[in-house]
Amino acid sequence: MAIIDKPSDYFNTVLYTGTGSSNAITGVEFQPDFVWIKQRSNAENHAWFDAVRGVTKYVKSDETASEVTESNSLSAFGTDGFTVVSSGKTNTNGRTYASWNWLGANGTASNSNGNITSTVSANTTAGFSIVSWTGNNSGSATVGHGLGAVPNVVIIKKRDGATNWGFKHSSFASGAMSSINTTDAPSNRNGSTAGGIGDLTSSTTFGFIGGGAGTPSENNGSMIAYCFADVRGYSKFGSFIGNGDADGSFIFTGFKVAWLLIKRINGNENYAIFDSKRLGYNVKNYNLRANQSNAEGTDVAIDILSNGFKIRSTSSGFGGASGGTYAYMAFAENPFVTSPDNGSVPATAR
Repeated sequence: MAIIDKPSDYFNTVLYTGTGSSNAITGVEFQPDFVWIKQRSNAENHAWFDAVRGVTKYVKSDETASEVTESNSLSAFGTDGFTVVSSGKTNTNGRTYASWNWLGANGTASNSNGNITSTVSANTTAGFSIVSWTGNNSGSATVGHGLGAVPNVVIIKKRDGATNWGFKHSSFASGAMSSINTTDAPSNRNGSTAGGIGDLTSSTTFGFIGGGAGTPSENNGSMIAYCFADVRGYSKFGSFIGNGDADGSFIFTGFKVAWLLIKRINGNENYAIFDSKRLGYNVKNYNLRANQSNAEGTDVAIDILSNGFKIRSTSSGFGGASGGTYAYMAFAENPFVTSPDNGSVPATAR
């Protein structure tokens, strides 16, 4: 994959205030295929929308609930953003919201690389794809993801049933997954009814160990997944060890961070989310939690730097536990290294 010189062409955070009526949100800089919205000022569910499932349909990362269809939620994807109507999830009058937006293919394709045919919106430049499929009750199912690279993260939700999410990160052990709707540490899901992703080794497919009810290959179950692969200067998916000090660990990403998710993997903790738009200055980078409906938190937690991030908390939930192992997902605001024909490498970094 090539270096991305302008990350905001593929991912962007847009903040807005609700109006209670039709509200065109612009400034995304592209037509998003995946829009994740969270109310900041009050407690409210996270709402995940994507162009593969279509407008008005969302799943909630803080609940096990089935997909919801709500006509007054997100009503359109536009060339520079999206339109929301009057749902509390997306547009209550006077309340503040964060939207996190990713670019897919602005279209879909059928993918038959796995033994289950999938529908995919894949952006191979940005290492991101949205994948939908119907399970066939196979204990060794595979699904094509369209990335053309090994995914570092796969996030799965059953659309037509109240089940835990599946969250698989390349730093987890083979067969181990966590659930983004809980605080649970990753655990082995190799059992016949657990449906764990065994590994992330294929550039064309991901696969499941185990079948049956509640698994990603449940017979006739409708599934959606979001897949991510490392792209130099744009995204990074790795792990680090906490040191138990407010002068905490520094994690090099190779870019200034625009969006960051941190999850402890050797203990039960929240999925903490930061971005550079919500207040966005050190050390007051406000947090939300993917597994909770809570309003925005103001904890002192991280510094966002030109080439990575630094932990500024002793909190176990924010990367600060001594000996704690943490997985992270990060997307870029500015690359630390650009392509040879687009500027020079910065001489220094903070």
